[in-house]
Amino acid sequence: MKPQAPSPALYHIRGKDLPISRAALLELMREVLARGIPFRFRARGWSMTPFIRDGDVVRVAPLRISAPALGEVVAFIHPDAGEVIVHRVIGRRGASCLIQGDNAPSGADGFVPGENILGRVTRVEREGRVIWLGLGPERYLIALLSRSGLLLPLRLRLGLLWRALGKRSVR
Repeated sequence: MKPQAPSPALYHIRGKDLPISRAALLELMREVLARGIPFRFRARGWSMTPFIRDGDVVRVAPLRISAPALGEVVAFIHPDAGEVIVHRVIGRRGASCLIQGDNAPSGADGFVPGENILGRVTRVEREGRVIWLGLGPERYLIALLSRSGLLLPLRLRLGLLWRALGKRSVR
């Protein structure tokens, strides 16, 4: 008699997050994407602010045939840290991508080999709303500003202007 696989209900709690380690996240994401299925998870950290914020739900789709293009946001395995990170492609060299967070004052993550790139971000949800800014055609400009080192200073100046106008922070 063949043993039955555990019911998926054992691993899912409706409406709640299931915290898992970074290593488990990487393994789970690899397995799901390898089957051609998009993977959703809650982003942690501020390195992609304001386009992806801490707590946003991010959907990563498998790369399939084409490599990520300039400006696309990708999930990748950091070559040094060995953990999953979500940042933007700001350049290409052969099969490798130059990747950097939109809010990363320390600069680029470096050239990441194609085999370390797990998938591309195709959707961001914040408090139940879909956030498209940063994933559309403007992604090219964001990548170029980021690569030239102008994105962060521009974002900070816009934040000051926004606060002066009495608007909610851009973060």
